[in-house]
Amino acid sequence: MSILRALREGSADVRLTAAQRGVCVLALAVLAACSTRMDMAPVVDRTGAPIATDAAQAAAAANAPPPPGYYRVKPGDTLYRIALENGQNYHDIAAWNNLTNPNQIEVGQLVRVAPPGANLTAATPGVSTAPIAGGAVQAQPLGGGQQPGVAAGATGQPPYYGPSSGMGAAPADAASVPGAPGVDNSAAAATQPAFSWPARGPIIGTFDDAKNKGLNIGGAAGDAVNASADGRVVYSGNGLRGYGNLIIIKHDATFLTAYAHNRALMVKEGDAVTKGQKIAEMGNSDSDRVMLHFEVRRQGKPVDPLKYLPPQ
Repeated sequence: MSILRALREGSADVRLTAAQRGVCVLALAVLAACSTRMDMAPVVDRTGAPIATDAAQAAAAANAPPPPGYYRVKPGDTLYRIALENGQNYHDIAAWNNLTNPNQIEVGQLVRVAPPGANLTAATPGVSTAPIAGGAVQAQPLGGGQQPGVAAGATGQPPYYGPSSGMGAAPADAASVPGAPGVDNSAAAATQPAFSWPARGPIIGTFDDAKNKGLNIGGAAGDAVNASADGRVVYSGNGLRGYGNLIIIKHDATFLTAYAHNRALMVKEGDAVTKGQKIAEMGNSDSDRVMLHFEVRRQGKPVDPLKYLPPQ
């Protein structure tokens, strides 16, 4: 039995001189001090700064801005909403990211929202999926009723944009009006779809980038909802909370339109549709009243539909 072991176990069979006992006590003290330093001393680099742990590095990476052409998943995101906010087909995003299940995305995950081979240095980073009406990340029902700031007629009713109303759309910015003085937008005018009104009825909610991403059009349950321009259906279902039964049509690489709160959907994903074709029936799914919520999105960004719709 060694001297140190005997001392630790308190063996009475060991006879030590005073000098030997002093050496052993010193050795035990050194061992204890080394153990304390190994357990307590922080790890520092040569500059004296603490070295980041793996958890800290992972947290920093999760909060870093996404590179061009990518989107970083936030709490409450779904692949459907990411696709809508970035003007893409969710099937394409799933394929670009090798996602066999569109519901399997994690907070902090980088998701490609631009086609492989695209010029990512010129691409716009993924647009944040802000709520439709504020509050939690998941959008709440848009709700109905006349929105603040909507001008009412002399009878107190909201203006009617129909074939006999004679009322034009809200004035557009000069840069968005084809043929505006001093603006050369002939190329944009040539490629921009000629949108038409998707339904007839009173305007009960106008565009507000912070509260309402589109236009709310009142009506009766079962009223026809029509495609605003030629295109292809990239979504038909009710997987986006706050939109109810929803149809999304992609018209070209720049524009898509969305039609929400329908009672019935008449087209399915992948269908080619023509301008004016009936695609749904108006309803109140995920809304407190019957209406059509209509959005125009340019490169994924919601824009005021009244700037793209013709006068009525």
